[in-house]
Amino acid sequence: MIKNLLISLIISTLAISSSYAAGSSDSDSSKTKTKYDMAVTHIKAAKNFEKKDKLDKAKKRYEKAQKLLIQSNKKSPNKADTLNYLGFTTRKLGDFENGEKYYLQGLSIDPNHVGINEYLGELYVATNRHSLAVERLEVLKDCNCKEYDQLKAVIAGEKSKY
Repeated sequence: MIKNLLISLIISTLAISSSYAAGSSDSDSSKTKTKYDMAVTHIKAAKNFEKKDKLDKAKKRYEKAQKLLIQSNKKSPNKADTLNYLGFTTRKLGDFENGEKYYLQGLSIDPNHVGINEYLGELYVATNRHSLAVERLEVLKDCNCKEYDQLKAVIAGEKSKY
């Protein structure tokens, strides 16, 4: 009986300790989505709605994402990725001036941020500031990334939506 109790105790201990194995510092981290993560999900959905020309649904998703990103930025300020998507959602909702402010704040943290440079370049094209868009493209020239190609296409006029 004591032998069975010891075996059960060892198995229980092993099972508990395995949940703290390498790569999982917090057992709940894989289950809990942050406000930033939820915002990214809304942004992806909004982009899909835009592709299907369901602009009202896209706008609602961008609004939800923006609210979540504002909350995320308050909780953990000055993260370039958050500021990138704050600029993106703000721009998508038609507020180019504040979108640009978010992008520039993000670039002050990470001047080579690929997403910010692409999206800010798109904003510059949309606001008829071609030379500034080309400057953003120049920052991306050595990234070997799709963002370079996408911004280059927007500058060349191959995309009509910003």
